[in-house]
Amino acid sequence: MFGISKGYALKVLFGTVFVLNICVASAQRPITSNQNRNQYGTLPGLNNQNQNQMQYGSIGGVQDNDAPEEEADTTKKPPKIRKPLESYFFNDSIRARQSFAWNVNLERNDIDIIDVDTALVGFQNEYPYLQNNVGSAYLGNLGAASVPLDYFLRPQYRNFSFAQSFDAYLFTPQRVRYFNVKKPFTHLSYFMSGQTRRLEESFWGAHAQNVSPSTGFNVDYRSRGTRGIYTWQGTRERNLSLAFSHTGKKYSVHAGYIYNMQNVKENGGIMRDEDITDTVFEMPELIEVRLQDARNQLKNNTFYIVQSYGVPLRKLTDEDFSIAQNSSFFIGHSLELSKFYKKYTDTKAKSGDFYENWYISPTQSVDSMYERVLSNRIFVQIQPWDRDGPVGVINAGIGNDAHHYYQFSMEDYLTNRNKGVNKNGTFVYGSVEGKFRKYFSWDANIKYHLFGYRSQDLELGGDVAFSVYIAGKPITLKGSIGHTISTPDYWTENYFSNHYAWNNSFAKESETRISATLSVPSVGLELGAYQSLLKDRIYYDAQALPAQHGGNVSVSGLYARKDFRIGGLHLNHRVLLQFSTVQEVVPVPLASAYLSYFYEFNVVKNVLRLQIGLDGRYNTEYYAFGYNPATAQFYNQREKKLGNYPMIDVFVAAKWKRMRILAKMQHLNDNLFGDRNYFTVLHYPQNKRVFKMGFSWSFYD
Repeated sequence: MFGISKGYALKVLFGTVFVLNICVASAQRPITSNQNRNQYGTLPGLNNQNQNQMQYGSIGGVQDNDAPEEEADTTKKPPKIRKPLESYFFNDSIRARQSFAWNVNLERNDIDIIDVDTALVGFQNEYPYLQNNVGSAYLGNLGAASVPLDYFLRPQYRNFSFAQSFDAYLFTPQRVRYFNVKKPFTHLSYFMSGQTRRLEESFWGAHAQNVSPSTGFNVDYRSRGTRGIYTWQGTRERNLSLAFSHTGKKYSVHAGYIYNMQNVKENGGIMRDEDITDTVFEMPELIEVRLQDARNQLKNNTFYIVQSYGVPLRKLTDEDFSIAQNSSFFIGHSLELSKFYKKYTDTKAKSGDFYENWYISPTQSVDSMYERVLSNRIFVQIQPWDRDGPVGVINAGIGNDAHHYYQFSMEDYLTNRNKGVNKNGTFVYGSVEGKFRKYFSWDANIKYHLFGYRSQDLELGGDVAFSVYIAGKPITLKGSIGHTISTPDYWTENYFSNHYAWNNSFAKESETRISATLSVPSVGLELGAYQSLLKDRIYYDAQALPAQHGGNVSVSGLYARKDFRIGGLHLNHRVLLQFSTVQEVVPVPLASAYLSYFYEFNVVKNVLRLQIGLDGRYNTEYYAFGYNPATAQFYNQREKKLGNYPMIDVFVAAKWKRMRILAKMQHLNDNLFGDRNYFTVLHYPQNKRVFKMGFSWSFYD
């Protein structure tokens, strides 16, 4: 059974809070040095007392001031002074924060500072595939496949493309969060909706702790799933990230382990769309579906480490807090081992009408495939003058990818040998970046595959940003250009299973992208223009088979975000216009929008803040994607246009001190206006109206 009961979930949740806080309390150590007081903040009553007094309190009784002083014990070692955070990665403003987080780059000695989301705005969007831009097309239930409506946000996996449809849920080394916290940080979230038999649940938990100002570890865990409101629609998804970091004055290391798991019941969509559009079913589980026992199981294990050592080109002095302001060079190494596994199962007795071919077994399918990638990279980084200077850093590296692919084949069956396919490729890469204070920044990068697998593949790009400040508020104009030449994904050329088999020889794909964005955060304005030119595009056609378009395809996009505020009234708008010259190859809706209107006010100042509002999503009609359960791929169907249906939610969100609370009626307009054409993927209806509630709680102790 998928899902758990409400009572059990709450017991687990509060039990987790209790255990984590006990662990945090037991892990804390007394802070005794002046340096640590500067780093962590002054503690009440902490001064130059005797060390035992700091730990256990003042010693009672009358003190004899005429008593002879005891001779110092020279055999005892002085207490070790803990060094402050001296890393060249962080400037003074970042270092002064109570807590902050970042992502790491596995190809060079670099990080990106990110926000830790504890704000109330946007809290009502708990589905991961609806949190960016104008949202996604999806199968209706949490944990199932999804694809962004915005073409420029659609993932393009070059390794194990079967996982591409589940990208919104997956941890990757580039997405792992690293923390620096002056106090242990714990974050817990829980959302649930529906009756017990249709229960949908999400649990997210994170804990971060520093053992020194430069060294810390953190755990991220997510569990999502649903029993589904339609027949055979259950999902269970789990993601775990264990991460460790040390960011010292010269040496830094980031390492971790990732586990991703998807267990999805695939019903193939409903048999007749008219059961939704023309009929009102009080019990949607009575609607006939196309598959009764198909299932996809996806598992991923990833180990990774990236480390570097910096060598200053002049001797450091006591005034040099870090090497960020000195000419230096760094040498580093990164390693990533990633394993993906997928298994699809079904039986013909209940699903024989869905698939045309049964190549291996006439009665049941057990299709499994496996991919392993071992990546090694050695890189150097030169910091000519100042890390934040006009030419801040110059990067160069060389790497090797060792791929192993396995899928069932008739040859393996006849010889009883599972040999798989091995491919190796070597590449070089480099980049340069710089900035002029807060007004100008730029970077350029290149990656070229020298020989072996993916030989002559190329990635080339650059970014530039200009900022001006009016009354201390920034206005930023950014431009970006990129060009790629890519070898087709292995699985689009080689595939054999019970229902599908192909052996293709595709040409390399190429794509050139240009974008420009203007952002004015002070007035909630962002404007963007995007242009992409594709050649020899590979896609899944109307028969759900990989195909290649021999000509050019142009995809254009215009994006606008404008947030209005009138007192406590917020009117937030996100609108995207897109045009594709060949919709059969790259399908996009002409217009997509996400609107959020709410009123925000203080119930009790500095204690309880409340939002009451509506969310709406909409896109125009177009030939939206179909979805193939056997390959877990979206394909470009030409059977029916979908869209022109608004999805409206009403919500109440509150922030009570460090806790956020949500109550939401999802799909409020279900069957209110007569139109029930709520499909974003062919034959997959959205969920009916459902009440949802949840909370998110942060602890800093």
